[in-house]
Formats: sequence, C-alpha cells, structure tokens
Amino acid sequence: MRISKRIASASPLATTAMHGRVDQMKLNGEEVIDFSIAISHFAAPESVRRDVADMALRQVLPYTAVGGAHGLRARLGEKLLAENGIDASPAEIIVTNGAKQALYEAMYAMTDPGDTIIVFRPYWPAYLATSRLLGLEVVLVDLPDVLARDVLDALPPARLLILNNPHNPTGKVFTRDELDVLEDWLARTGCGAIVDESYEKLLFDRTHHSLSGSAHWRKLGIVTLFSASQSYAMMGWRCGFAVGPAEVVSAMETLQGPITAAPSALTQAACEAAFFSDEPGHLVADYRARRDLLMDMLSPVKWMKVRSPESGPYIWVDVSALGCDTVQFAERLLAEKKVAIMPGDALGMPGFIRMGFISDDIATLRKGIAAIVAFGKQMSESGG
Repeated sequence: MRISKRIASASPLATTAMHGRVDQMKLNGEEVIDFSIAISHFAAPESVRRDVADMALRQVLPYTAVGGAHGLRARLGEKLLAENGIDASPAEIIVTNGAKQALYEAMYAMTDPGDTIIVFRPYWPAYLATSRLLGLEVVLVDLPDVLARDVLDALPPARLLILNNPHNPTGKVFTRDELDVLEDWLARTGCGAIVDESYEKLLFDRTHHSLSGSAHWRKLGIVTLFSASQSYAMMGWRCGFAVGPAEVVSAMETLQGPITAAPSALTQAACEAAFFSDEPGHLVADYRARRDLLMDMLSPVKWMKVRSPESGPYIWVDVSALGCDTVQFAERLLAEKKVAIMPGDALGMPGFIRMGFISDDIATLRKGIAAIVAFGKQMSESGG
C-alpha cells in the first residue's frame, strides 16, 4: 500500500512515543517511574464530573455548530475578558479537541507551504511536527532570558511566530514588558503570532499576561490557544479552545468541519464547567510544593544546572556537565533504573533533560529523583 510522501517523512512525537513505551513496559509487568510526561495525580474538578454525568443521562446529545455551541463560546468570551483582558465575540472563538487540534488548524489557516515560521528552542515538539506536516520552513531561536528588542530585531522575516507562555519546558512566564516589546515587533514586521497559553493557571511565582490582551490583537493577527488538560487536570478529556480574528476562526472551522466537526457535547459541557470551576488553587499549591522539593534535591547536585520554574508541571535540567549523549542517558536510565525522562534532544536542546513531577505520590517522586541522581553520579565518576 502506498503511503503519501507528506506522512511517510513524519515521525511520531518523541514525547508521546516515550510514554507509550513506558505503558508497554508496565503492561509487561515491569515497575517503571514515568517522568517523561506530566499526567496529574488529581482528578478533574468535581463540577466537571458532575455536569458531564448529568448530561450523559439525557436522552439526546445533539450536534452543535462546528466551532462549538454558541452559548459555550459566549461563556468563554466572558472568561477571556475577565481573566485575560481579551474582548472577543463568539465568532472569534472556536472550541476544539484539545490544544493540538487548535494549533494545527490555526497554522493551517495562517500559512502556506514554504512559509517561514519562528519557534523558540527548547520547544513543545508538536510545533515542529505540525510545521513539517504543513510544509513550513522553521527558524529555531534559542529562548532568551529576557525577550528584548535586539533579540527580535535579529530574527528573519517570517509569516508566523509561535510563543509558549507559560513556557514548556522551562517554566518561564513572560512579563508584560516582554509582551509589549513583542507586540511592537509584530506591528513593525507584519508577522502574525500563535500564543499557546495552555499552562495559564499553573503559576508559582509570577502573574500571567496574555499577548492578546492588547487592543490591537486582531490587526496584529494573534491567535491564542487554551487547554483544560494541565490547568484543570483533564488530560484525557481533550478539551481546548482558541481565540483569534474572525476570518482566521472561520477558516479554522472550515478545516474542523470535515475532520471532527464540533467536539462532543460532553466535551463541551466539560469545557464550560472547567473554565468556570475556580478549582486550580489546591492543585497549584501541591505542584508548588513538589517543585520546591525537587529544587532542594537537585540544586546541590554538581553535574546539574537547574533553575526553579515559574510555572508548569516540568523541571528543565542542564546535564551537559556529564559530557554524555542525553538520548543515551535516557535510554540507559530507563533500561537500568526503570525511570523514564525526556531527553532534551526531543525538544531541540541536547544536553538537557525534562522531568514531569506531578504524576506520582511524593514517595515515588523522591525515589525516582534519587535514582536519577545516583545514576548520573555513577556516570560522572566512571567518565560516562
């Protein structure tokens, strides 16, 4: 059977592939600690589970408009105005099966094959995978400590810039001043932007600001993505939405129609319940305590350089002092210690590793981190 060239040259996401390997090992009876991905140990908010259960007992679950039920989009507009400073109409909002679908549709609608897009490194792997599927040219730029004018002015002309705020995997939260500089650059260059704000609620140290909080977001061509997956511990619910200029959202609906149409009525009920649940507080407090525990355990390790994340479910660690191939480091760690991590190579940065810290109980978290530290120490002392 002939497979198309555009998919034959693509590869599964390294992040999901590693998690799949761990699942298979567990099915085979092996005990594995999985830090390669972030799956919350919390359940979805009670209001989400209650509302969806109530709806599931109804006799009829109708189709809705392709972009989501009008009432839901109106409610999400209330959320955007109150929490993000984005004044958007229902026609400028589209409900999707998670942020990945919104990302693909926005990139499809805003670019043509051969266009150049800019992605900061380290990156969420879906940005590059989607770009390749769409035939785009990707310019990778190292994520700066501060997003300043000189950094942006050094960038080549591009159709689109993708920003992850809060950032996965570093945990950086961009300041209002940084976003103002970016807004000015977008206005001067005519480059559009997709801003992934999936971690907007997982804040430890800073206040989150939306780039589309600017009054000029429509003219600038900014699409912002939101997801309930991490902020509300709803990874398996596939619940997300996007806000953008009406003509872009209309184009996204045109693409969504023949692919999936609207998300299920149950997903839409979950979406509304989640974004109005006001429940992430206890979840964030737990994650902050876990982050602090990891910093206490990892900061003294001589072969690690680690910066405390300001947001998110991951910790990003520079292990280049070991002088080893980080893919091989991850493979050996999984084989010998039964601990899974994500090598930075999968996110564009060899010499680093990413570890999710929200999945297991604290005892398992301590055990897994201790195994990584001991393994690295062994490699350091043996010269790799």
